[in-house]
Amino acid sequence: MSRIVLAAADQELCGRVLAAADGDVHVLPPGRLPSDPARLFEQLWDGELPDVLVVGPDAAPAEALSLAARLDVQCPGISVVLVAAPTPELWQEAMRAGIRDLLVPDASVADLRAAIDRAGAAAAGRRRVLRPSEETARYTGRVITIASPKGGVGKTTVSTNLAIGLTAAAPQSTVLVDLDVQFGDVASALGLTPEYTLPDAVQGPASQDTMVLKTFLTQHPSGLYAVCGAESPAAGDTISGADVSRLLASLAREFRYVVVDTAPGLSEQTLAALDRATDVVMLSSMDVPGVRGLRKELDVLRELCMIPAGRHVVMNFADPKGGLSVRDVETAIGTGVDVVLPRSSSVPASTNRGIPLLQDGGREPVVKELRRLVSRFQATPIVRPGRYRAKHRAAS
Repeated sequence: MSRIVLAAADQELCGRVLAAADGDVHVLPPGRLPSDPARLFEQLWDGELPDVLVVGPDAAPAEALSLAARLDVQCPGISVVLVAAPTPELWQEAMRAGIRDLLVPDASVADLRAAIDRAGAAAAGRRRVLRPSEETARYTGRVITIASPKGGVGKTTVSTNLAIGLTAAAPQSTVLVDLDVQFGDVASALGLTPEYTLPDAVQGPASQDTMVLKTFLTQHPSGLYAVCGAESPAAGDTISGADVSRLLASLAREFRYVVVDTAPGLSEQTLAALDRATDVVMLSSMDVPGVRGLRKELDVLRELCMIPAGRHVVMNFADPKGGLSVRDVETAIGTGVDVVLPRSSSVPASTNRGIPLLQDGGREPVVKELRRLVSRFQATPIVRPGRYRAKHRAAS
């Protein structure tokens, strides 16, 4: 049975689609259809993407076509069925956008069922074709580096919640690396007591064999794996950039998601993590010193050609009384802000208990925004970092 999502439909069409799919439909709330798949999938917080997306006539054709075109590239295993008044021009544009079927608004239950079955079969066929690539991709998993120019901006909070969120979608396929080599506290934030730490994972037999390496990881009850920080600053100082590069390459061969929590600034270890990253989450507090520091760090990384194609700007501790708007921040740093995390009293309480907010299942605004951050990685493809490293080498 195909997993079906229905958007931009009135009650009457909802009833016909439910009948056509025997009731197995997730109906999205009314509102403007997002053009970004990540925004769409935020509303499906159960860790599963649909096989078929049915878009009703309440959506503007341009919005439906834009979303379908992005899904065709980013999520080819999802088939789109559009319900709209057909015209020759719309048929042509729908084909170009990768839409599987175009139905008239008063299509019968039988016609809807046939279109959904065709779309579901097409989605299943695409996924069968893509599966070998997905299995190969596990050997070059997504490396997500969380970086910030200064401390105290919530990197570990964001890192742990992102890792927990991705684990919910990909159990046993996510690992979190504490790369704050001197004062990392991922273990504390997750309530873990590790037997092995970062130096153990990069030295000795673990550095030579990925099967051995997995035995040096600490497992969280959620199914998340972790490489916890060194027990002392002196032990952490033994970790080199080359050690980090080898470790992340090994983990990327075994895990779908590798989340890396770094130390403030651009240390040798952080630069190595950025060099390996498919994505970077640039994090700052929403205040003048934090924004200025972020702008400087972005400038340096641009000069080094070390910003991966997957770049996500996150502002933390947002407060409407703080005097800075998102527009002010975007003007200052010269790029857009992707996620804004509001200040919340639940964050320190979560940290002190060692239970990330996304594990606790709360409903605060900050939880919603953390889920939005997670959805950015679930709904978009990996863009390989190789060419960026090539530029970096050429520039050095």
